[in-house]
Amino acid sequence: MSYVRCVRGIASGVEYSADVPMNLDPVDGRPVEMVLDLERLAREKPDAAWYRPQRRDLWRFGALMALDADDPVDAAHLVPLGEGATPLLDYSRHPVAAKAGLALQLKDEGKAHSGHGANPTQSFKDRGMAMVAAQARRLGLTRLAVPTQGNAGDSLVRYALEGGLSVVVAMPDDTPMPILGGVAAAAKRHPDRVILELVGPTIREAGAFLKERYIPDGWFSVATFQEPGWRIEGKKSLGLELAEPMPGETRWSLPDAVIYPTGGGTGVLGMWKAWDELQALGMIGSRRPRMLCVQSARTAPLVRAFDDGAADTTVVEAGTTLAVGLNVPGGVGHFRVLDIIRASGGAAVAVDEAQIETELAATWRRTHDWISPEGAACLAALPQLLDRGLVRRGERVVAVNTGSSEKYLPTLRHLL
Repeated sequence: MSYVRCVRGIASGVEYSADVPMNLDPVDGRPVEMVLDLERLAREKPDAAWYRPQRRDLWRFGALMALDADDPVDAAHLVPLGEGATPLLDYSRHPVAAKAGLALQLKDEGKAHSGHGANPTQSFKDRGMAMVAAQARRLGLTRLAVPTQGNAGDSLVRYALEGGLSVVVAMPDDTPMPILGGVAAAAKRHPDRVILELVGPTIREAGAFLKERYIPDGWFSVATFQEPGWRIEGKKSLGLELAEPMPGETRWSLPDAVIYPTGGGTGVLGMWKAWDELQALGMIGSRRPRMLCVQSARTAPLVRAFDDGAADTTVVEAGTTLAVGLNVPGGVGHFRVLDIIRASGGAAVAVDEAQIETELAATWRRTHDWISPEGAACLAALPQLLDRGLVRRGERVVAVNTGSSEKYLPTLRHLL
């Protein structure tokens, strides 16, 4: 059974029913998150009886997710496509890591690896959209709307079609062709279920278009942070996977630092929520990884706000970057991302386009791993993170690769 007690305003603290569809907190226009009854969960499923490590998807965490795959009522709402349970690759031989003595790992959310789960659209967005589709089905919502820089729309279309939902996707027309083409093909094959609108230049304008054109007509917004905590809950699984015992071990533990490419920042909130819940259940202690949020220097609102000591971001003029997932000029949840960065002793840092391109090409030559430009941005940030003492010799550091470079062809073909 679901252990969700309510949804709660992240800033206001006001609680609302989890059974009534809502978007932003009506008190302050900020996001809400789902709140689990962890005391009841610990009492009814002691000693992590909710944990199912034999499953190769994000539903391995059972009742600690907002829907329990072991419960027939909850399971009826799920659209499981193998998402999550992705590998941690040993990147300690990366030249920068090897020289600095870092135990570097890469959390690969892109290409499938034998023996692990596999995100069906080769993107970490599948974690959030798996939960969006399930929660929409639970509440009887059938028409969903999402603005996107690309991968979120591609992912939602996949889950919508599998789950009997309809979706309108608004994305910039310069979205990488494999992503745009995939959504366009779905719209052509299923014109009664998928609508594609090309609106830009960024996700911000796409969101405004949906708010004006589709939301008043009854479509439910599942934009970043604007659904009732569902995408946070799905992305929470990433934090749970970073904490779960390594093969052959029984102890839950966390890395010393997490390097994360950050656009809207849902994943940052999701990981932090996962670790708070694990601590409440007695699985880990109070220590947290330093959260190191990486942005493109072309569009870096978090970096500017962090460096200025600001409590929230202000919208910046968007640039043009190969890492299109980072081309987010502002975000309604950025205030909380900044809180988490500071609470962890981390930082927001920017890398330029030349660094992203150089790193992506070098990683391909060295490993033949199909990392995304956003994942390359995380690796490209290593020298400055070392220089600033934000990662240190001997530490276990996890960089998150959020997708596959295959989805960015032909834009980056010249780098491979």
